[in-house]
This record gives sequence, structure tokens and C-alpha cells, in this order.
Amino acid sequence: MNLEFIRKGFTPSLRRTAVMGYFFFWRKRVFKTLLTLALVFATLLMILKLKVLESNMKELGLEVKSTWCGPECQLAKGKPFNKSPAGNYSPTAQVEDSDAAHVMVTKPSLASWDVNVINCTEDPSVRNKDWFRRLDPRFHQFVLHRHCRYFPMLIDHPEKCRSGDVDLLIVVKSVIEQHDRREAVRKTWGKEQVINGKRIKTLFLLGSPSTGKDAKNLQKLVEYEDRLYEDILQWDFMDTFFNLTLKEVNFLKWFHIHCSHVQFIFKGDDDVFVNTENLVELIGFRAAEDKVKNLFVGDTIAKAIPIRNRQSKYYIPKELFDKPYPPYVGGGGFLMSAQLARRLFVVSEGLELYPIDDVFLGMCLQKLHLAPEMHPGFRTFGIMKHRRKSPMNSEPCFFRNLIVIHKLTPQELLRMWEIVTNENLICAKRTVM
Repeated sequence: MNLEFIRKGFTPSLRRTAVMGYFFFWRKRVFKTLLTLALVFATLLMILKLKVLESNMKELGLEVKSTWCGPECQLAKGKPFNKSPAGNYSPTAQVEDSDAAHVMVTKPSLASWDVNVINCTEDPSVRNKDWFRRLDPRFHQFVLHRHCRYFPMLIDHPEKCRSGDVDLLIVVKSVIEQHDRREAVRKTWGKEQVINGKRIKTLFLLGSPSTGKDAKNLQKLVEYEDRLYEDILQWDFMDTFFNLTLKEVNFLKWFHIHCSHVQFIFKGDDDVFVNTENLVELIGFRAAEDKVKNLFVGDTIAKAIPIRNRQSKYYIPKELFDKPYPPYVGGGGFLMSAQLARRLFVVSEGLELYPIDDVFLGMCLQKLHLAPEMHPGFRTFGIMKHRRKSPMNSEPCFFRNLIVIHKLTPQELLRMWEIVTNENLICAKRTVM
């Protein structure tokens, strides 16, 4: 249709209507054309910016990681992927393909986590025991299921220490809701870095959300957090106080499988202050003294007995354990050699799980005829054990000269870290030799 055809073939009223329609569709077509050109121009501009950014990163020697494409792109290209029960994808082989340049693929391991299904039913024979009938009901579920030791992984990072570039692995016990604590640790003592030639990497250990919490949304949040930082190991058991021992044994197995080149492990809570430079200095001293093989050092507790106060968090009934504890370290933070960690894994498999994780590790050490080493730099009960509100607990010069101090909020940790690492801080003398 054109204007001449309209002028000759229509009555005046129809002519006006046809002309208006013609200009309407013409304007719409021009608009669509302009919009298409604008989108093409914007796409080209974005590609150009990304190319410039990638080029700059390569010049700086930085690794280029793109998230343009996920596992679904590999599936579309016919690349084989395995999907775990948790919904995570893992590659079956290393991809050598120029078309897959933007897909992060890790090399297959010689060994992998072999627990893929939860198969944990209660042990009915325990219910017939006289001591079980007398046992405090809050311990029933623990006792009925303590033969269940290893669980499927929901989030895994086997690549974390396989490249042989980790000297000290920092492992932090956390719970799924404590995002702010993990963030504070990442910005302070848990920062991945190199100190005096020692290469440090960090992992957080998590279980699943407890019953009654917004489990689905919490899980999505922690999965997003891991996509940002790639530093979380998560197992499919409920994150409760009694299950802290499951974190110990599941981590020991994970470490045994994946970390053959790591030399030392620092294991701590997400609410402690750790002076990483002093920690690395201690490692240097022990290595120079050739005291690495059986290294297990922290705030040692000796001659302790089970707490019988029912109101205590650490209450243990006589039916469960009725003898003195072996020497053990406060779980707020301790250092051990990788050689000893592997031996602890082997011996732990022959021991019944115990609901207090610190004591359980002491039992494992006792089985190896070893005892933990006491060090004054580890203060897992605070600087003043019997007067936690003492001003000494917030004195930065104590923090500068110690190794581990328990217990701080995320805000206190960030503030204390800034003060202690400030070069302008002047301390009159060392408080711990």
C-alpha cells in the first residue's frame, strides 16, 4: 500500500482513515528498527567492555573466571556431567575444548567422597538396654543413631587443597545462619594469603538447617554464599550441638581423601580472634625443632570430669560416660599437623561417637597414646578465665601477642583486627613469651 493508491482508490472518509493507519504502522516499523539497532549497539559495546576487562586482567596476571555459562551449557553441548543427590553438578573429565573456554572444569580425582545416600536408621537393640531406659531422653536420638558416621555432601570443594599449594589449611566450624560471622572471618584472620612463605587457605564446615527453621531459604542463601567465595563444605546432617562430632569425623575423612600435600591444619570456631602471623611463627618453631609428626597444640584441659549439672550445655549423664576425660583442647581453636590428622581419622573409626567434639578428639589422641600440648598463646576461655568481663579481655596488646582468643562478636572481631594490625599500635612489652 502507498499514498497514491490511497488517494485514487478510496472515498474521502476512507482515505483519511487509511492515511492515518499507514502513518501509524510506518512509525511503528521505524521504532522497531531503531530499537533493534540500539540493542545491537548495546550488545557490541558490552562485548567490547568485557574484552577490554579480560585483556587487562590477563596483563595483571589474574585468572579469568566467567560465570556466563553453567552446567546446562555443557549439557547442551553434549558434555557429560554427573548430578549429585544434592543437585550439584560435577564434571566427569577435564574438558579440552576452545568452545568451553568460559566453563570452569576441574580435573577428576583419584578418590572422591563415596557417601551419596542417607541410610541411617536407629539401632533398635539399644532400646532393650537397661541403661538406655534410665538415660535422659534428650540423649535418646544421639545414642540410637551414633552408629551413623558419614553423610552425603551438599557442597564440596575437593579442588581446595589438591594443587599442592597449601601449607596451612584453616578450617572453621560454623552454622548455616551465621553469615555475618563467616564474613568477618574472611575479612580478618581467615583471609586466604601468604605469610612468611606459608600459603593459607580457608574452609567453613556446615551441616543442614535444624528442624523448625526456614530450611529451604537458608540452604539457598548458603549456596549463593558459596558461589561467591567457594569456601564451604556442607554435609547432609542436622546442624545441632550433639552433631558437632559428625563435623569432626566427616572432615577428617574428607581431609584424608583430598589433602595429601597439606602440612598443617588450624581448626577453630567462627567467633574467635586468631593472630595468623603468630600462628605461622609457631609452625616455624615446631618445624625447626622437628616436632611436627605428633603436633597437636592448644588450650589443654586436663583432669576434667563429665559435667552432671542438667542445666549445663555440656551435661553428660552417668549412663553415657562415667569416668574422667582424657586430656583435650578447647575447641575454640587448635593447631595440628596433617600427619597426625590422618592418624586421627584412622583411629576415630574404631571409637564410638561422643556428643562433645573436643572430648572426642581427646579420646582419639588417647587411643594413639598421645596428649595435646598446652600453649599459653591459646586462650579459648578468654584472656582472664575467671573474670570474662575484665578490661584485659579487650586490650589490643594482648591480642597482638597471643594466638587464639575466644570469644568475639563479628563487630568486635572486625574492630579488634583493625586495631591490632595497625602499625601505629605501640605495646610496651610482650605479654606472653
